[in-house]
Amino acid sequence: MTDSRTSAGAARPLHMRVVWLPDDTVRDLYVDGDRITSEPVPGAETVATGGYALPGLVDAHCHIGIRRGAAPIESLDEARSLAHTDRDAGVLAIRDAGSPFPYPELVGEDGMPRLVRAGHHVAASRRYLRDIAIECEPDEAAAELARQAKLGDGWVKLVGDWIDRSKGDLAPSFEPEVLTAAIAAAHAEGAKVAVHTFSEEAVACVVEAGADSIEHGTGLSTALLDRMAAQGTALVPTMVNIETFDDIAAGAEAKFPAYADHMRRLGAGFADVVREAWEAGVPVYLGTDAGGGIDHGLAAEEMHLLHTRAGIPAAEVLAVASWQGRHWLGLPPDLGDVVVYDSDPRSDLAAVREPELIVLRGRVVHRRS
Repeated sequence: MTDSRTSAGAARPLHMRVVWLPDDTVRDLYVDGDRITSEPVPGAETVATGGYALPGLVDAHCHIGIRRGAAPIESLDEARSLAHTDRDAGVLAIRDAGSPFPYPELVGEDGMPRLVRAGHHVAASRRYLRDIAIECEPDEAAAELARQAKLGDGWVKLVGDWIDRSKGDLAPSFEPEVLTAAIAAAHAEGAKVAVHTFSEEAVACVVEAGADSIEHGTGLSTALLDRMAAQGTALVPTMVNIETFDDIAAGAEAKFPAYADHMRRLGAGFADVVREAWEAGVPVYLGTDAGGGIDHGLAAEEMHLLHTRAGIPAAEVLAVASWQGRHWLGLPPDLGDVVVYDSDPRSDLAAVREPELIVLRGRVVHRRS
């Protein structure tokens, strides 16, 4: 992790008396700089005297380097603004799952969510969104993933499949041996590998190759789930994104009818895939795929879909979207990040849509009026 406990100047210590989830006990908590503690801190300002608190939400598949319309951003200010949109919705940690615009200067910046960057997407030549990925020939993929492993924060992003226009349907980006070698190259550099995949063929290959997280994963079969659970391969389903599959299919129907039909079928069955993954013990985390075609600030909507469509209990959705997600990304549990809600979001996830108070890096960044 490169995200450090930095801030621009000392902040006044804060005090809050809240139910600290997942406990059910009212506790006095203190935020002293970028650290949370139960030990009293002299001179702390009381900022909350009720409510339910947690260390913020996690968007584990987010792109603050891509603007609406799937174009690269052009400045640090633009990346900062997109990240602040997520922050103001209660997201205090982001795994940026691929960015064509590097922004290491923002890691640890006061007011920024905790950032875990996956470097640049790596994709096959002419097989991904224009200007978004570093495009490689098969003999270049492993070396490029190894290079990206040195440029991110412990993650790399591999595009495992995309439409193959010569076939008129989804197809793996590379042959199985290339995907396997690329994942191994990133692992050899100490990085974890997040793999974009929609299709059945590609996801089977990258799960067997030891990918650390499957992004989207619409093509997952029941047969793969036990293996994922056993090796700890996570699923970040981005259900907000998958809700757009009918629109994607409609736009492709005239030129690529087989692809359009495939995308509709994958989208229609995806809620069952996510539920079966959860029931099999696969780690499932929240990710919106914000950037490109998905707006920022939609973590609450993703949580709603995980609960109502995939059938994951609300309390479990909250856990994976917050403290469990932070643990997965390697964030220490005592960082000075707190979001307070007026009512218990375990009983009604709608509570996460309206944070009462947001504290990030020991500073109040939002207070509901």
